Amino acid sequence: MGSRFPSHQLSNGLYVSGRPEQPKEKAPIICSTAMPYTGGDIKKSGELGKMFDLHVEKSRKSGPLGNQPSRNTSFGGAGSNSGPVSNALGRSNYSGSISSSVPGAGGSARAKSNSGPLNKHGEPGKKSSGPQSGGVTPMARQNSGPLPPVLPTTGLITSGPISSGPLNSSGAPRKVSGPLDPSVSMKMRATSFAHNPAVTNLNADDGYSIKGSIPKTILWMVVLLFLMGFIAGGFILGAVHNPILLVVVVVIFCFVAALVIWNVCWGTRGVTGFISRYPDADLRTAKDGQYVKVTGVVTCGNFPLESSFQRVPRCVYTSTCLYEYRGWESKAANTEHRQFTWGLRSMERHAVDFYISDFQSGLRALVKTGYGARVTPYVDESVVIDINPDNKDMSPEFLRWLRERNLSSDDRIMRLKEGYIKEGSTVSVIGVVQRNDNVLMIVPPSEPISTGCQWAKCILPTSLDGLVLRCEDTSNIDVIPV
Repeated sequence: MGSRFPSHQLSNGLYVSGRPEQPKEKAPIICSTAMPYTGGDIKKSGELGKMFDLHVEKSRKSGPLGNQPSRNTSFGGAGSNSGPVSNALGRSNYSGSISSSVPGAGGSARAKSNSGPLNKHGEPGKKSSGPQSGGVTPMARQNSGPLPPVLPTTGLITSGPISSGPLNSSGAPRKVSGPLDPSVSMKMRATSFAHNPAVTNLNADDGYSIKGSIPKTILWMVVLLFLMGFIAGGFILGAVHNPILLVVVVVIFCFVAALVIWNVCWGTRGVTGFISRYPDADLRTAKDGQYVKVTGVVTCGNFPLESSFQRVPRCVYTSTCLYEYRGWESKAANTEHRQFTWGLRSMERHAVDFYISDFQSGLRALVKTGYGARVTPYVDESVVIDINPDNKDMSPEFLRWLRERNLSSDDRIMRLKEGYIKEGSTVSVIGVVQRNDNVLMIVPPSEPISTGCQWAKCILPTSLDGLVLRCEDTSNIDVIPV
């Protein structure tokens, strides 16, 4: 006797109640090419570029559409294709304007399926975001609105440039695998420091100099007066046999010479003493354009440096100097190198913008020492290595450093000094306060500042040009982690 409830048999022979489940149709799969990396360029953004009336260099097409079975439904007597479209007819270059023909009911009616909106009569609208195929004249494009205004620069250091490396054919950053040659990487880093506009190259010795303390006019006047005094004293001694004038001139000359030698030896210490005695300012009450001194902890900006020889990372200032001692028959390190003295042969000094957290107020200020700013550094340097003809082969790292800079390593007495300001160090900065759109900055002053005469220490006045950086030797001091 048949059952009043429908049942069916499964594939394993088991009878279950209910009607057999109808097989479900799979959803159509439409493939399209991946959007390439544009790097922020509107011209490579496809539909976005058309919104701004920009010429698209290469039009993109949708991926191949599969020839899978479609499902036809009727609404208002018109056939609508909801599945993949056959490739029998031509397609336009843009995925948003694909047109095709689909057989309707009875095989006689044909209808077009557009991705755009319908008008009030139920027909597809004429307005399209791209050119249509089939000889249709494209309508005038409408832009989405005016471009946004360019934001003013605030002086903040951003996370990096828009394109920070080479790009491949699709616009994505190119990745190079495998280790690089150390000598090649060092040369690339040195070249990037030399040509990077964010790095200030301090190729001249901007420290204390007796020539900068005494104006040339006064110096030549003093030399002329002493010359006239010696001539007059010698003439009186020869004519009248009275040596008083000559003795007075000699005593004054010895005093002036001793004063000059004293300033040559102790001038730098006098300037660092002036910097340490200069009072610290409170950035909360500092006015715009005020000359201040700020002491605090350093934080790296967008482009941290690395020391040349010791490879100390995350620095805001680096200095590597190579000195040579000239004996009786030794070669000169430079054109002004005198015998039996140390002469500067090579110097690499770089500075970049960084942040400083003030100890007085706790505020954070941007110190503008990069982009070619005028900087006067007083950073202690420590002797890294001493080389003479007997031990020059004991340091392969030093020989490698010389080869990278095309410096000879013959029988010379050399000394390498290196100084740096790394992240977390305590630094004193002297400059001018500048406030720009709520951004607190310390910039170089427009004119040099004189330290004045230090009569108690017999130190002549000197000029401090640009931003002044003062940092003690941090090679043996633990820095504050930031």
